[in-house]
This record gives sequence, C-alpha cells and structure tokens, in this order.
Amino acid sequence: MIDLRAYSHIDQLQPQTTAMIGTGSRGFMPQERQACLIVEVAPGMSINIVTDVVLKRTSVIPGAQIVERAFGSVEFHDDDQGMIYAAGDAILEYYGITMDQRLAPKLLSEQIITGLENYHSMLISRNRYGNMPVKGDTLYVMEVHPAGYAAYACNEAEKAARIQIVDLQYFGAFGRVWLCGAEEEIHQASAAIKKALDGVTGRANKGDSSVY
Repeated sequence: MIDLRAYSHIDQLQPQTTAMIGTGSRGFMPQERQACLIVEVAPGMSINIVTDVVLKRTSVIPGAQIVERAFGSVEFHDDDQGMIYAAGDAILEYYGITMDQRLAPKLLSEQIITGLENYHSMLISRNRYGNMPVKGDTLYVMEVHPAGYAAYACNEAEKAARIQIVDLQYFGAFGRVWLCGAEEEIHQASAAIKKALDGVTGRANKGDSSVY
C-alpha cells in the first residue's frame, strides 16, 4: 500500500522561491513563473518508477528526486500548467489512488522574532541558502508536516508580502521555511501561509507520531 504524504501543486513559481528550489536541485532547475508539482510518498523506493512513468508520458522537467527508504519525493516543473496536471494524473493513476487520499498539511510550529539581534542574525546567515537576515529584521520560522508543502507555503508567502527568503527545506521528515523582513510584511506572510495550508484538503493529519 502506498501512502500519499504530499501532493502539492504550485501554479506560478515566484522569483525567490524558484531560486531556493533551484539551489537544492540535483536535477534541472526551474524557471520563474513555471508551474510546479511536488509529490511525496511512503515507502520511498517506488518514486524511481514514478519518475520514469511521468517522463515517458509528459514533457515536464524533473528538478529533484529524493529516494529514501521511508519517504520518496519528486519535483517536476513546466511552462505548461496543463502538463503539470497531466504529470500528477500519471502519478495518481500509477498508484491507483486519488488526490483526496493525500495527507493534509499540518502547521507544527511558527515563530516570529522581532528586532533580530546582530549575533543571532550572524548565526542564521552562516547556515542559510538564501538571503541573509540582518540586525533589526523580523525573523519568521515555520515547520510543516509533511515536508512537501513547505515550498507551496513559501511561494504563497512571497506572493502576499515583501519578504526575503532565508531558507527553504521541502524534503525530509518535516518542511521548514525561514523568512525575514519588516514586521508588518512578516505578519502578512504568516497569514498567507496559514490560509494556503488551510485550503489544502486531504486526510486528517495528526503529525508524525515518532517525534512526540
């Protein structure tokens, strides 16, 4: 039996989110304004066959494929949003499931830190893959389960507010997003993320019981 952990469709990749996905991409990097699909399943080995099925049936471009024993994830992008939907249909057909069987996202934690101190900003900047927060910024950190929804949340935040993306992790046990900017913009981004995640339907999600 396959567990559809995440099935996340992004209609139009925003500039910073595109760059963040590209930073961690071991495949072919996406471009701004393309549509994107991120699928995460358990167990993970079947994602190899899924990639083969999709590439033979559509013209989408693979950006990343993560194959672990527990989870398998794949990201596809294309200029044609219809082709992304076709890729999603091919995946669901292969598994014999529907999109409604995906796990709904769960916002596990959210932090907003105003007036970031200088040493704190330096600690974060040492490990970031995106923009560098500076003293006085407001910092936003969120954690979502499953990880595949983090990119969608990040993209919606960028649509809604003038923020800087510090880091984005959308593979693994949990997804994480770090943002920085003016306090009001960060609050707008937070609201956009909550609205976006609340709008994703799916099976009830109690989080990962292995960490509680």
